[in-house]
Amino acid sequence: MRYPRPTIRQRSLRAAGGTVGPRTGRAEAGLLTLRVVVGGLVAAHGVQKMTHWLGGSGLAAGAEEFRQDGFRGGRLTAVAAGTGQAGGGLMLAAGLLTPLAVAAVASVMTVAVTVKYPHGLWVQDDGYEFPLVLIVSAAATGLAGPGVWSLDHLVGIDWPASAGIAGCAAGVLGGLATRRLLWRASGQRTVRDVARTP
Repeated sequence: MRYPRPTIRQRSLRAAGGTVGPRTGRAEAGLLTLRVVVGGLVAAHGVQKMTHWLGGSGLAAGAEEFRQDGFRGGRLTAVAAGTGQAGGGLMLAAGLLTPLAVAAVASVMTVAVTVKYPHGLWVQDDGYEFPLVLIVSAAATGLAGPGVWSLDHLVGIDWPASAGIAGCAAGVLGGLATRRLLWRASGQRTVRDVARTP
């Protein structure tokens, strides 16, 4: 009986002294659950930014939110962010081109972290806890790979762990670059700043 050739990931495990064998059903179910929940939530937030679906307030409200948070671009920024979230989230949920999906999710969530960072960590204070969890979850998916219940596996793509790490790093750097590019000059006060002035 002929056995299939080991994948790149399996060869890496063997070289590191690990054991090579089929993934357990529980591990695959866990990866699928992680991808679908995290990807689905990120995609839903993207849809909310651009439409009235899923409780969203529409594109005009999304653009105003970005302006109040200190970003240039208005509607264009809202469309770019919403598209990145919706597309990246759906790709992550489906396990399609996983490193690119990880990059998209990490990018938009890094921008969210930069907005919420002044409020501290915790979500009850409007902190960056939730976007940070989404970044780490996407990174974990990229590191582990999408699993056998994914479109990548269906078409025969076995991403090395380095591709997932590179995707997350590129997303974080892209998010920081986006913040720097679109952030208003520090002297310009936003509507939110004015509202908070005593």
